[in-house]
Amino acid sequence: MNRFSAAILCLLTLAIGSAVWSQDAASKTAVVPGEAANEGSNDPTADYPQGELGEMVRLGETLVKETSSHPMTQPLVGNPLNCTSCHLDAGRHPKAASFVGVAAAYPAYSPRESAVITLEERIAHCFLRSQNGSRPAPGGKVSVAIAAYITWVSRRTPIDMNPIAPLGPNRLKLLDADAIKPDIARGETLYGDRCADCHLADGSGSDEGPPLWGERSFNDGAGLSKVFKMASWLKVAMPPDDADLTEQEAFDIAAFVNSHPRPEFRPERNDPQ
Repeated sequence: MNRFSAAILCLLTLAIGSAVWSQDAASKTAVVPGEAANEGSNDPTADYPQGELGEMVRLGETLVKETSSHPMTQPLVGNPLNCTSCHLDAGRHPKAASFVGVAAAYPAYSPRESAVITLEERIAHCFLRSQNGSRPAPGGKVSVAIAAYITWVSRRTPIDMNPIAPLGPNRLKLLDADAIKPDIARGETLYGDRCADCHLADGSGSDEGPPLWGERSFNDGAGLSKVFKMASWLKVAMPPDDADLTEQEAFDIAAFVNSHPRPEFRPERNDPQ
């Protein structure tokens, strides 16, 4: 082999080796489509899974937003509330009963049921109580879709099953019920000034805000039927995008709202299983 041929062969060897190395390096640093663009994003739904799983996640998100009107969930609810009526921004609000991280806590122990429950079972309890309705079929499309959506927005949260209560890391922070004495009369005035425009003076609700009491609201088995829980929620959630109530005002409004009648939770009616 002459010097010219040897030089050509050397150059070819280097070129082939460089191409192989580059391809190998690229394979080790490759990212899932969409991941690079969303790296560091605070929006847990910035990218969806592909295929049928992605379709199920999107369906769950839709059901969370349109629970009272979607044909799959409408027969299961007994009022005009949607999941997002309480879990603001379809559960993505950082403080108002956030869904983010919830799936990481399940299975979890539930003192109310005195049992370890799954995420799907917790979803069913919301249908029974907050939506005064009936239980979605276990393993059915409604239950699985909503669970898939909650799991998807929780996907960056390390698994940490909760042995005390079915609550995730971004649970609603409860105010101290012993520290504040609510005043119903003062709450009535505050309600008229701060809430009635959306929820109406009689609490029956409008397109701008769901019913807060009466037969079209959540039943007395729901968490928000407890004054201290509603006050805690109001403090971080209302008014929307400008939550500025003091703790005292939140307790006063909650006491006024919950001084009105609402449906009774009857397990034999709401949950015949």
